[in-house]
Amino acid sequence: MSTVVITHKDCFDHVTPPGHPEQVARLDAVLTALEALDVQQVTAPLAADDDILRAHPKSHVESIKAAAPAEGWRSLDADTHMSVGTLAAAYRAAGGVVKAVDMVLGGEVGNAFAAVRPPGHHAECKTAMGFCFFGSVAIAAKHALDHHRLKRVAILDFDVHHGNGTQDLVEDDPRILFCSSHQSPLYPGTGAAHETGVGNVLNVPLPDGTGSAAFRKAWDDIVFPRVDAFQPELILVSAGFDAHQDDPLAGMMLKTDDFAWITRRICALADLHCAGRVVSALEGGYDLDALGASVAAHVGVLEEASR
Repeated sequence: MSTVVITHKDCFDHVTPPGHPEQVARLDAVLTALEALDVQQVTAPLAADDDILRAHPKSHVESIKAAAPAEGWRSLDADTHMSVGTLAAAYRAAGGVVKAVDMVLGGEVGNAFAAVRPPGHHAECKTAMGFCFFGSVAIAAKHALDHHRLKRVAILDFDVHHGNGTQDLVEDDPRILFCSSHQSPLYPGTGAAHETGVGNVLNVPLPDGTGSAAFRKAWDDIVFPRVDAFQPELILVSAGFDAHQDDPLAGMMLKTDDFAWITRRICALADLHCAGRVVSALEGGYDLDALGASVAAHVGVLEEASR
């Protein structure tokens, strides 16, 4: 078995206004860092509307299509902007994570990393926000359940920001366990421990300044036991790297090795419960050097685990 990286050149065509942190250079940094690993790359397809509609209503999909500009930018809120290439990039991002699920569940590869943008975990059922348009990971989880007939899928989100969109899309579906650690208080202001969905949501808010020891303890003591008890048939990862100490948008103090550590622990659980099946997708991470190094550490562990 092997690891694949799924990406597409269209993801470079989502161009944000000058100075915006979710910039084209992020994907450049990621793919440049991954060159050293010599991992096979696969082209991300456009998502099918039927897959997006597993998570979002038709009205949301149509509103995103209608907002796509013919030139320049269109702002959906203060943080979330569409350029001429954004719509295709958003469809590639969702399609890339779905493709990763199909390849892993089809036995073609052991695990996969979707190096795509825009990110997705802030996109709520009917609202694009926080740089996100479609909930790519939630869409892929529902695809795994409905198309591949799985019974239990876990989504693990270690982005520094709470995945409010993913939570909104899955909190009424007991087939999906959503676990998120995140800095709190911080954008988007959600993710309190009392937000539990239908018993399928686990939020672990962490204070500003949280470092490696406290982060690892939270996952070892709270998150991983819950995942272990759930016994998922597939693990999806919302892989945000903005909890790194060098990231400009938050105040957690993780180091590159922490992302290797958490990836090893996720892969160990996947080996125990779901034949190693892990699909990871890029979310945040806004210091370019830290992002590249952290993604390389993350995918390097995935590659080791797939051998």
